[in-house]
Order: sequence, then C-alpha cells, then structure tokens
Amino acid sequence: MTSFVFITGGVVSSLGKGITSACLGAILEARGLNISMIKLDPYLNVDPGTMSPFQHGEVFVTHDGTEADLDLGHYERFVRTTTGRNSNFTTGRIYESVIAKERRGDYL
Repeated sequence: MTSFVFITGGVVSSLGKGITSACLGAILEARGLNISMIKLDPYLNVDPGTMSPFQHGEVFVTHDGTEADLDLGHYERFVRTTTGRNSNFTTGRIYESVIAKERRGDYL
C-alpha cells in the first residue's frame, strides 16, 4: 500500500522542513520502507538558479544537471536516493508546461 507524508510550514524559510523531511525519510527507510522524496516550491521561477542566494539560499545541482533547492541535497545524503528533475517542482515550471501546451494547441 502506498502512503504519502506531507510536511508543510508555509512559505517561511529556515524552519527546518527539508532537514525534518530528510530525517523522517531516513527513519522510514531504516524500518524497511521504500522512500521517494519530492520537493514542491511555490515560487514562480522555473528553478532557483536565477534567484538571489541571499533570498533563497544555495542551489543544489542534481545528477542530471537540474538546478534545484538545497533540500534535495539533504534528501540524497540522508536517504538512499538519487534526485533529479522530477524530484523538484516549482509553480513556475508547472505554469511553463501549461503555457507550452496552450501554445501548441493541446487544449483546443
């Protein structure tokens, strides 16, 4: 049976949501469960690569070259997983996909 755990703390940075998620993933993995970690970010940028490090923090580059939130680095270190493009979604990336489909005529 598949289960989902959501950790939220609003849009406030530096509360420890990413570390808490990574630690919980490590605990569940130690109990023999298979873990997948996904980060959802509410900002309108497609990725954090063009955001100020003072505003957002450092960027983590995944194995496939995706510039992602630093929390993905925590996930990789705490849980036996490799993160990539499909491990981090932003509102901007979702909007980009919807607009591209609209421009192609997919919604006609």
